[in-house]
Amino acid sequence: MGLIVWIREALFLSVIRFKKSRVGDRGRSMNRQEQKGDRALLELENFLPYRLNVLAETVSQSLARFYESRFGIAIPEWRVVATLGQYGRMTAKDIGAHSRMHKTKVSRAVASLEKKSLVERQPNIEDMRESFLELTPKGRKIYAELTPDALAFSRALVASLSPEEQESLERILEQLTETSFRLAGEMLLARDKGRS
Repeated sequence: MGLIVWIREALFLSVIRFKKSRVGDRGRSMNRQEQKGDRALLELENFLPYRLNVLAETVSQSLARFYESRFGIAIPEWRVVATLGQYGRMTAKDIGAHSRMHKTKVSRAVASLEKKSLVERQPNIEDMRESFLELTPKGRKIYAELTPDALAFSRALVASLSPEEQESLERILEQLTETSFRLAGEMLLARDKGRS
């Protein structure tokens, strides 16, 4: 129960700080916008990609404080442990694709986890350029200990939402993810056309 209370306090303080920054800047931003005439003004605190990033960072950092203090692993390391805990044996490339981490970040996380004896590597006989990674018994123990807390954290995040709101949130997140991928592809295509 202590973890959930701690999580709620951390999230509450982050939300209050963010709301204060938005309220305090809103009046000044609107005045600047009027003074700028027709020129478009991007208000970062009202910009959806920024707001989603702030939320993601706040949530990630809140949970990270818990597992970092308890097990000495950082966010990228936790993502590797969580991915291997979920899927078992994988390559670093597959871990990066699943967790949306850059290959350099995955490589550093894996190296750190190997030093801590949480992950082990086996060569891929079919392709010697890559290795298969999996959790060691010590890594599986940490995954098993952290999983209930991570799930409790996830439940605490949405506890204030009704079941209908939770379903809506899930649909909205899926739609935003799909739209983001589509827009990224369209922007790359437009950029490439502009170069030719």
